[in-house]
Amino acid sequence: MKTGYKVSDAMTKKPIEVSESTSIRECAQMMKEQDVGSVLVNRDGKLAGIITEEDLVYRIVAESKNASKAKVKDIMITKLVTIEPDKDIYDALMKMSSSNVKRLPVLKGNKLVGLLTLKDVLKIQPQLFEIVAERYELREEELKPIGINVSEKEGICQNCGEYARRLVEHDGTMVCRKCKSEL
Repeated sequence: MKTGYKVSDAMTKKPIEVSESTSIRECAQMMKEQDVGSVLVNRDGKLAGIITEEDLVYRIVAESKNASKAKVKDIMITKLVTIEPDKDIYDALMKMSSSNVKRLPVLKGNKLVGLLTLKDVLKIQPQLFEIVAERYELREEELKPIGINVSEKEGICQNCGEYARRLVEHDGTMVCRKCKSEL
């Protein structure tokens, strides 16, 4: 499913960067000041890693490490999942989903040209939310009212071709209620 929007249309073109020698405290302060959930780490002008809010919680706070003494290089993620700027944002979403990440550094060749986040994708194409929602596991899911009826979905009826707010399954196809009653 192509959306017609490229990664370059949705990405942040000037993501926040820090050096690997930056203290975790400075990094966290910068994230707060810039109101971002992650920073990219550069080494000699090249992308070397990423640090997210989750990394700060799990690798510093939960382990009672000193944020003033610990350095970015000590906790940054170096195994990066990246994407090219000319890819469709649907492809980016699929890559995020399969890699279980919420952020993709955008590289043109070996040069960093931006950062694409899950929020960026959903802001541009909110209808892709359903794809993302399927990946999340909820604690105590059986106790939560998820949707009106999990067998009903919004979309195009596969019988009449009309848009319907609620489709139901009939003989392996998704049809509107009117078509189901006629079938």
